[in-house]
Amino acid sequence: MSTVEPGAERKEGRSDDESLLHKLGYAQELMRGMGGFQNFAISFTIISILAGCLTSYYIAFGQGGPVAVTWGWLLVGLMSTFVALAMAEIASAYPTAGGLYYWASKLGSPAWGWFTGWFNLIGQIAVTAAIGYGLATFGTALLNFWFDYPNEKEYIYLLYAAFLAAAAILNLLKVRVTSLLNTVSAYWHMLGVALIVGILLIVPDRHQSLGYAFGETVNATGFGSGTENFGSAVFIYVFLTGLLMAQYTITGFDASAHLAEETRDASRSAAVGMWTSVVASVIFGFILLVAVTLAIPSTQGAIDNLGFLVPWSWAESMGQGWAELLLFICVVAQFFCVTASVTSASRMLFAFSRDRAVPGHQLWRQVGRNRVPQLAVLAIVVASALVMVPAIWNYLVGYLVGTGIAVIGLYIAFILPVILRFRLGDRFEPGAWSLGRHYRWIDLIAIVWVAFITLVFLLPPYKASVPWEDEFSWEALNYAPILVGGALLLFGGWYVLSARRWFKGPISMGSEDELERIEQQYERRPGIVSAG
Repeated sequence: MSTVEPGAERKEGRSDDESLLHKLGYAQELMRGMGGFQNFAISFTIISILAGCLTSYYIAFGQGGPVAVTWGWLLVGLMSTFVALAMAEIASAYPTAGGLYYWASKLGSPAWGWFTGWFNLIGQIAVTAAIGYGLATFGTALLNFWFDYPNEKEYIYLLYAAFLAAAAILNLLKVRVTSLLNTVSAYWHMLGVALIVGILLIVPDRHQSLGYAFGETVNATGFGSGTENFGSAVFIYVFLTGLLMAQYTITGFDASAHLAEETRDASRSAAVGMWTSVVASVIFGFILLVAVTLAIPSTQGAIDNLGFLVPWSWAESMGQGWAELLLFICVVAQFFCVTASVTSASRMLFAFSRDRAVPGHQLWRQVGRNRVPQLAVLAIVVASALVMVPAIWNYLVGYLVGTGIAVIGLYIAFILPVILRFRLGDRFEPGAWSLGRHYRWIDLIAIVWVAFITLVFLLPPYKASVPWEDEFSWEALNYAPILVGGALLLFGGWYVLSARRWFKGPISMGSEDELERIEQQYERRPGIVSAG
């Protein structure tokens, strides 16, 4: 038997994760403290059916009605599963915190990486903002029941800022704290859904029929007469814009990739966590949405209380006490969700800054003594707070536009690496988890779907959103095209005029020995556990 020197033994004792990370050019700076379930849990938490499904329920109900809620959910869930499967295969090959922009850079070029990274970062900030603001609307309803907290727009924003601050504080702590929160969150969501569904099916004195849940149409957009159904092109348009509820909810599963450097057996766990979080969310979410729809007291009452549709429905059908219980379950779940979203977005900002793509990158790529990118956490929270400032004037449209920007930014970033992987064909080198030959049709479906929804969610959702209509109001304007187009011009122009000369994509942190020396600096710090 051969003898091994102490230093060589340490190197031999490194995990396959660290060896693969070195091969990709990075040192193990972040603490690898998550298992496969925790990786699944963070994506499942950010998808958060107790957040997105319920806080944006009014979008689908007013823009299609129960059919947009139920059938729309199943349609979007199926298509999103294809997107997640296509992404999971790439995540397995490149398990890094940068995730999508790293994939695009390696599969394409620095230009592909640049645009993917910026769309991803914008989407991450927007989805964090939308989750947090949705939480604030539910939190306002709950506090209004408890303490007569004002349900005015300014007070909703104030509560939103408070929730963001609390999420920031938790994210400044060790990754083991957020990992524990994600584990608790996954169980809270599953048990919470079971409890809410049970209560909604048992407590109300009367329910809508299954025919209502799967066949009733609603058009509260101002387009047409309001009585159309699928025989009308107007209603098909309205129904398609109502898909935003489901598509917004099923976002954030790229978190499994962004937390890959903090996950053990990342080449498999990140991929599996990504697609299983979507499938689990689709199943649990469908059950929840059917129960919520069956408990709606009346269609007209729901339309009249569109802004607080779900809290109104629960209070009206079961009484305030039951509504408070269900709202409490949702508020806790939604707080888990926004906390996890800050975690994911901060890792993306950290990784993108590590490769010098973001102004002030020297700050955002810094890692604290507890191996958390603390300044990146604070930057994400501040940016998220700014995104929802327009909601102070119109919280319904402001929230709707925030969700639209999140979906467009994230799904464009999701699909660009998939396009590149599809283009490579059999030349793509898979990781521990692969689609095999099925990538050919799965990737194609994902690409076509994302192109379709990107166009749909740039369209005006209400007649009052159309500038040339008499009913037009600036408060109802869908400013998503302005913000997405402006962002594209900004970082696109930046790339053409400057960044193309200096942005070279992912930057290796050094040789094998240099990477080990970087890791040893963290290992020698007092109170820091080895990442090995």
